[in-house]
Amino acid sequence: MEPITGRALILACSAIGAGLAMIAGIGPGIGQGYAAGKGAEGVGRQPEAQADIVRTMLLGAAVAETTGIYGLIIALILLFANPLIGLL
Repeated sequence: MEPITGRALILACSAIGAGLAMIAGIGPGIGQGYAAGKGAEGVGRQPEAQADIVRTMLLGAAVAETTGIYGLIIALILLFANPLIGLL
């Protein structure tokens, strides 16, 4: 059995870290679903305020989505442009 090299350890830990970073997509998905539900509820109660409700909902969804995008960027960096390998 060969010993684990430093490069193999870094690649393995980076893959685990990338998987953990993708867990960040769960929160925005739940939040956006909740916001869309509440937006539809608000439009149902006050149809005349539809433009304001939809605009606020979309702004909130865009802000919430940034968390998932940041997690995706971190995962891609860890998998394909790993800065830790250069430290060996």
